[in-house]
Amino acid sequence: MRLEFQNFMAVAFSIIFKVISFFLICLAIYKTALTAINPEKEVVAAFVESISTFVIALSIFELGLGIGKEYASQNDEGNLYINIRRTITRFVGTVCIALVLESLIMIIKYSQLDLAGNLLYPVFIIISAGVLLISMGVFLKLTRGHTE
Repeated sequence: MRLEFQNFMAVAFSIIFKVISFFLICLAIYKTALTAINPEKEVVAAFVESISTFVIALSIFELGLGIGKEYASQNDEGNLYINIRRTITRFVGTVCIALVLESLIMIIKYSQLDLAGNLLYPVFIIISAGVLLISMGVFLKLTRGHTE
């Protein structure tokens, strides 16, 4: 009974994250199309914002895939540690890409608006992405013995 509930919740959350990802993709396409039609808006800024939305949608989709694979599946697909390491590596890599891309977008925006005092925020985001990557490396190093 408990395993059935766990599988149901894993599938439900996986579907929810995938649907949210789909709607974010539709939203990004819609915003890009509106910008192309409306000549008053800045096209480059709209495309950069759309790319940011696409990366967030990809991160959410990866999360949905990971939840669906790790929690809903039975544990007979091989070594559990290998599956978890693979899922965490993919997800953290996607999140780091999203963080770095968002910080680069912020740097471009602040440079164009002459808000040099606000450049501290994207620098902290890039540092956070670096700490996240280092933490993932430590995790992979510490769990290497369990995969054999």
